[in-house]
Amino acid sequence: MTPGSTRSDVVDLSPQQQAIIPISAFAAAGDIERLGPALEAGLDAGLSVAEAREILVQVYAYAGFPRSLNALGELMKRVEARRQRGITDDPGREPIKPVPTGEALLAAGTANQTTLAGGPVAGPLFDFAPQANAYLRTHLFGDIFERDNLDWKTREVATVSMLSALTGVESQLQSHMGISMNIGLDADALGTLVTVLEQQVGPEAAQRADAALQRILEARGTK
Repeated sequence: MTPGSTRSDVVDLSPQQQAIIPISAFAAAGDIERLGPALEAGLDAGLSVAEAREILVQVYAYAGFPRSLNALGELMKRVEARRQRGITDDPGREPIKPVPTGEALLAAGTANQTTLAGGPVAGPLFDFAPQANAYLRTHLFGDIFERDNLDWKTREVATVSMLSALTGVESQLQSHMGISMNIGLDADALGTLVTVLEQQVGPEAAQRADAALQRILEARGTK
């Protein structure tokens, strides 16, 4: 739990958010064989088609366009197959808030990044490659995080799940564990995420997520 917060300040994971965990992990890992049943389970749990699609679009920022597009193709096939079986899935909604463009998009993305990270993001890496941070601010924290058909907590549940399924991204995983706590996901909710990874994805992903969570809790003096 973040310093100074109380249990009433935070939320645990909804059934829909829990369903997003394996969907995000399998999509990022490129495991289409396991992604299909996870998508079915998510839709059965009340995840809308738009919400599932939004998560799979977000995969591109962490695992690349090929895996995002493959996952979207699997969702498209599953939704059509369900329709043919007589299942009517909730289509969901598209974003209501207009996404800015140009300099306004960069400004919005920078503001979002600062809020999520808990302060301005800078450092030697971005001094060396400033365009990388510009892309993060415009494409990730602007184009994606300005879309309001998923809240930020849900987007971070997805992001942490994606990164947990990948190897060699421990630094980014730990950063997003911290971001998750900054926006109200407490240790209990993130512990639930680890448990779902263990039960539905695999021990390696769960171990990576738990190690990142424990490091963040220790760093914040809440362990």
